[in-house]
Amino acid sequence: MISIVIVNYNGIAYLRDCFHSLAAQTWRDTEVILVDNASADGSVAYVRREFPEVKIVENQTNRGFAGGTNDGIRASSGEFIFTVNNDTITTPGCLEALARAMASDTSVGMCAPKMVFPDGRINSAGIEVALSGAAWDRGLGEKDKGQYDQPGVCVFGSCAGASLYRRAMLDDCGLFDEDFFLYMEDVDLAVRARLAGWTCRYVPDAVVYHYHGGTAPVGSDISVYFGNRNVVWYPFKDYPAPVLLLALPFIIGRSIAVIPYYTFFHGKGRLVLRSKTDAFLGVGRMIRRRGEVHRRIPSQVFLSLLNIRARIVRQSPVSPPSNQHTSRTKSS
Repeated sequence: MISIVIVNYNGIAYLRDCFHSLAAQTWRDTEVILVDNASADGSVAYVRREFPEVKIVENQTNRGFAGGTNDGIRASSGEFIFTVNNDTITTPGCLEALARAMASDTSVGMCAPKMVFPDGRINSAGIEVALSGAAWDRGLGEKDKGQYDQPGVCVFGSCAGASLYRRAMLDDCGLFDEDFFLYMEDVDLAVRARLAGWTCRYVPDAVVYHYHGGTAPVGSDISVYFGNRNVVWYPFKDYPAPVLLLALPFIIGRSIAVIPYYTFFHGKGRLVLRSKTDAFLGVGRMIRRRGEVHRRIPSQVFLSLLNIRARIVRQSPVSPPSNQHTSRTKSS
């Protein structure tokens, strides 16, 4: 069984298309779990009325993507977990292609579909990670011309906006880190999984259309703050000691460089300064948690998995769809 976990926060405008696409899957052995993070837009009532087959986990507070997804995983029973954003449309053969790829090799702990923006540009063909901790979506912003259609490619990790996870891998490595709340929690999980010896398979036949920014709009203060904080945290918590020592100048240098970038290009320099301050104030807690991470592969092997390039941001602006279910509520 595949357990489908969707975290929702005031996302009623997206839910109909999301659930209809999941109901049209050729892979029929599924359960659908909606985790609602204290929405105020009537999302829960709408789903109960229109999609009574959906299991609802109703949180009384906003537990973020990490906490909300974990709540859904704990309520699930499938051998595989498909995390998918509420602002997505999953093509009919997607789950079947992902499940087939996962079943082909027991060392595969994650499968990444091809995520595409509605305008035909690539959102994600898996994620890449740099020594500095910077992470980005492979192919981000490129026009989809089939350049990422080669099957069987092993990528570093998968974007949790649409990703299939093996439960055995999650049992081994742990769930999403709830300290992260939003952003980079999928990168953190991918790093932990790769260090433990699991792999990630990219599956181009599995296609998911993603509006992007349905819960936290692209470039919003919340996305900038958590993204810039968490990108510092996971290397200190996860990287093998030799790799962390090698990465320190790059982590510090990048943390300094993004402040003028966000100041002059986005007017958010003070926000990023606060984010980086909070990040380094929290480094001690991340270091104390290093013992939670299973490091089974040699440091040099892990280092070879990292990309030498670096990026400032992992996002690309995309216009959201029109509100189809309410004139008052927009996802935020």
